[in-house]
Amino acid sequence: MSQKATVDEIQKTADSIRRQILKTALDKGGCYLAQACSSAELVASLYMEIMNLGPSAGEWEPIPFPGVPGPGNMNYQRGAAYHGVPAPDKDRFFVSCCHYASVIYCALAATGRISPDCMEKFNVDGWNMEMIGAEHSPGFENTAGSLGQTVSIAAGTAHARKMKGETGKVFCLLGDGELQEGQLWECIQSASYFKLDNFIVLVDANGQQVEGATDHQTNVEPMTDRFEAFGAVCVSCDGHDIQAVIDAASKTPHKDKPLVVIARTNGTTGIPPLQKRWPFLHFVRIKEDERDEFIKIYEEL
Repeated sequence: MSQKATVDEIQKTADSIRRQILKTALDKGGCYLAQACSSAELVASLYMEIMNLGPSAGEWEPIPFPGVPGPGNMNYQRGAAYHGVPAPDKDRFFVSCCHYASVIYCALAATGRISPDCMEKFNVDGWNMEMIGAEHSPGFENTAGSLGQTVSIAAGTAHARKMKGETGKVFCLLGDGELQEGQLWECIQSASYFKLDNFIVLVDANGQQVEGATDHQTNVEPMTDRFEAFGAVCVSCDGHDIQAVIDAASKTPHKDKPLVVIARTNGTTGIPPLQKRWPFLHFVRIKEDERDEFIKIYEEL
C-alpha cells in the first residue's frame, strides 16, 4: 500500500481531534471527551492511511436536518456521502459506537471532507451534526448504537460485496463494551463461515463504558482468544502507536477470514486531569472549578 500520510502528519491530526473536542467540552459544558482521547490515533490512521475512500460527496457546511425519515420525508443527505460515492474498488466505513460522532466529525474536518468550522453546529437543534450519530450524520452509514447491530450490517455489506466481486473493503469501528453483546459473536462466526476477508473490525479497547470499567460489568477478556475461537484472525496493538495500528490493519495476513484489530487505548491520553475520574469517563462534564485546569491543557494542545 502506498503511503498517503506520514506518522507525524497523522499524529498532528489526532492531537487536533483531541483539542477540538476539548474545546467543545469547554464551550458546551461537556461531551464524549474520553472517546476522543482513546480513539484519536485510531480514527486518524483510518482516514489518512488505512482506508481507500473516494472524495467526499457531502455538503461542505453542516446542513439542516428535516426530521426522522419516513413517507414524504426522505429529503435528507446520508452521512455516508462524506466517505465518497460508493464504488467497487473503494472502501466503506461503518461506525458502530455512535457516541463517537464528535471524533468522526473532527476527523472529517481535519481531512478536508467537511468545513473546519463544522463543530459550531455540533449538537445544535435542527442540524445534522448530532451528538449521537445516525444515518444522516456526517460519516455515518446507518443509525447505530453500541449494542452490536452495526457490525452485522457491515458484515452483510462485506458479504454482498464479495458476492458481486467488488475489491473494496468494509471497515467497522466498535467499542469494547459492545463485545458483551451476543449478536456480535454471531456476526463474527458468520463472517468466518462466509470467508469475509474483505471485512476488518477495529475495537477501541479503552476498558470503560457508561457504567464504569468494562471488566466490572462482564468480562470481555481474553479478547484475542475469543475472536480467534469464532474464526477470525485477531491481533492486538497499542492504539496510540500509529505505525502499529497501520501495520495491524493493513499488513496482517487473513486470507479467507475476517480481521479484528484490538487497539488497546486509554481514555485519558493527552488530557491528564481525566485520570482523576477513571473509570467513570463515559460523558465528561467540566465543572466550573475545573475550567482553568482544562483551559490550560487546551492551550498546551
